[in-house]
Amino acid sequence: MATNRSRRLRKKLCVDEFQELGFELNLEFKQDLSDEAIDSYLNQFLREAIIANSLDYVGGEDFGLICLAKRGSVTEEQRNAVENWLKGRDELASFTVSPLQDAWYPSMPIPAA
Repeated sequence: MATNRSRRLRKKLCVDEFQELGFELNLEFKQDLSDEAIDSYLNQFLREAIIANSLDYVGGEDFGLICLAKRGSVTEEQRNAVENWLKGRDELASFTVSPLQDAWYPSMPIPAA
């Protein structure tokens, strides 16, 4: 793959200075939780943790990727806000929030700031 790309191509591919960061989320609900309770939880999650922080969620009810709702990267503060929201929930048996990673190419390293 070419390493000498034009600015336009780097932007289109979301690489180098146009790299966009996000994070993965894994949820494990308590066993005795009803489908209605899970639906209610997911609606609150989307409204209070995702939309309220200008984020977007792609995935299912137990696994997904969180990225910025517009072009750009999730900040560490936004990631922490979602993690703190999850810590206060009774519906979850456990959850994991990954470190920030490249949203388009997860295996690509994040350059040091």
